[in-house]
Amino acid sequence: MHPSLQRAFSNRSVLKVISGLNNFDGVRVAAIVKAAEVGGATFVDIAADADLVQLIKSLINLPVCVSAVEPEKFVAAVAAGADLIEIGNFDCFYAQGRRFEAEEVLALTHQTRALLPNITLSVTVPHILQLDQQVQLAEELVKAGADIIQTEGGTSSQPTHPGTLGLIEKAAPTLAAAYEIARAVSVPVLCASGISNVTAPLAIASGAAGVGVGSAINQLNSEIAMIAAVRGLVEALASASTSRTFA
Repeated sequence: MHPSLQRAFSNRSVLKVISGLNNFDGVRVAAIVKAAEVGGATFVDIAADADLVQLIKSLINLPVCVSAVEPEKFVAAVAAGADLIEIGNFDCFYAQGRRFEAEEVLALTHQTRALLPNITLSVTVPHILQLDQQVQLAEELVKAGADIIQTEGGTSSQPTHPGTLGLIEKAAPTLAAAYEIARAVSVPVLCASGISNVTAPLAIASGAAGVGVGSAINQLNSEIAMIAAVRGLVEALASASTSRTFA
């Protein structure tokens, strides 16, 4: 694992900024990743595309993760310089009615490991599974070679309140998954999907080593706003770390 990632996972202060599995717009992705670096993110997660990887590696010094659900796409992206890979970002498929069941995610993990036995591999556990099934799958994924387990759930929550309460409601499914999975596996857990600066500290308290954030940053319409959002998340994670120190 990349040394800076190793440190951040050990400190449980990881912030991954996600530009989107289907976002191949170089200008847009460049703006997101530059804001991530200036704001203090730990690493970025972009679509698994060799040209995009080369572009982003030329712009920032942060570790670059690539996401896909087709293992063969990882090979060219890693050859282009990707530092780690992620089977996930399933959220963008659910609206199309595309489901990822446990058997498929496990098969994708085995296929990916056969192609790339040494790269750091993160795998998302689909939130469409019952919580006990998510835990079971996470355990099987670690046996299959996953180095990081990521949770999700933002698209399944239906907040009924505005403000802070609504943000907590939105994050509840992924926080619950992080709590259960972190107690069952020995690898770091990244809590993603529906996370905000309000709920990032709750993710750490639930047992996650960090958070992954996409739309809360990548849907903003200016680089200044994106930098501010990243900084807010970094500060929220730092406050969670300070709270643990004094607890």
